[in-house]
Amino acid sequence: MTQEQTRREVEDLHLVHLTKRFGEAVAVDDLNLTFPAGSFFALLGPSGCGKTTTLRMVAGLEEPTAGSVLIGEQDVTTKRPYERPVNTVFQSYALFPHMDIFENVAFGLRRRGIKSVDDQVQQMLALVELEQMSRRKPAQLSGGQQQRVALARALINQPDVLLLDEPLGALDLKLRRQMQIELKSIQVEVGITFIHVTHDQEEAMTMADTVAVMNHGRIEQMGAPADIYDRPETVFVANFLGQSNLIAGTVVTSDSENLVVEGFGQRWALPKGRAATEGPDVVLGVRPEKTRIRRVGEAGGESGLNRIEGVVTDASFTGVSTQFQVRANWGAEYQCFEQNLQMTDPIRRGDRVELVWDPIHSFGLDASQGIEAGLDSDLMDLSTGRIAQPAVGG
Repeated sequence: MTQEQTRREVEDLHLVHLTKRFGEAVAVDDLNLTFPAGSFFALLGPSGCGKTTTLRMVAGLEEPTAGSVLIGEQDVTTKRPYERPVNTVFQSYALFPHMDIFENVAFGLRRRGIKSVDDQVQQMLALVELEQMSRRKPAQLSGGQQQRVALARALINQPDVLLLDEPLGALDLKLRRQMQIELKSIQVEVGITFIHVTHDQEEAMTMADTVAVMNHGRIEQMGAPADIYDRPETVFVANFLGQSNLIAGTVVTSDSENLVVEGFGQRWALPKGRAATEGPDVVLGVRPEKTRIRRVGEAGGESGLNRIEGVVTDASFTGVSTQFQVRANWGAEYQCFEQNLQMTDPIRRGDRVELVWDPIHSFGLDASQGIEAGLDSDLMDLSTGRIAQPAVGG
């Protein structure tokens, strides 16, 4: 199938003051959001943040308490699911086990009374590279192949918007990564709007053009994946999206380029343009892969670097890198992900080291949210007293 055959004009999806309450609980809180036509958009957040409820309101499976859902200028808020130019692919695939692949894909067309379906079904099977398996039953396919059938069945109805509800959650890691690439490729080819709901940060950043991080029914931050990751605007985003080393401090002085942040008897430079707060109390952050580790007293040859001195409490070899955990002099633990380039005399647990990084990789956040926002208190490591990064979950 050529790009000219599959791509067509679609319209923006608008959520206008969209709100959903369940009794006293507010699941989605006055959400105003536009999904640009033809974009791959991810709603990312922990369990209970409102992302799935938002998706269900767009699909027509949940009635909003207030607000509107518009596709272009068409208000679809009160329309039934089958009356909307929207289709959904679920984690469970929801294929009909008694039908072969051809009939699963043809189901939506036949239900609409379309008798001549062969060409359209074959085009969709070609799009998902399953044309040679059209007469097999779902049970005869792998998980990734079943997911492609579910995708073809949704796309054949030519929706303006395709909703993906944790679509890769049932796949193993290797297959999930392969499907991430395939889904993005298919979205680019068909050109319709994909809205992907997930709690998997890597999945969102791999596939989406735009990521919206949700927290308590609101958008905490939205933008291109690289921008959000490199320049989080809140502690919640810094903690939830990837891993961050965060230090509570106070701005004590500044020069023409940098703020000077003081905490635990140390000072660090923070570029003014990378501070998302104007208050004196600040959370200074840096991503672990932006830091380097070296033994105390080891010649570095560089000046003007930020530093944290401490003792290595763990060193985990992961192949691509070694992940070090360092207990700073004031007791907090910080991480460094360092590529495995050093061939001799590796740093080990118990070594006294310093983490160093260029100030341009620092970011400054409003301290009012609390340094542990975005972390799951259920994951407290009782051996260290440190709250671990949230695991992938519902």
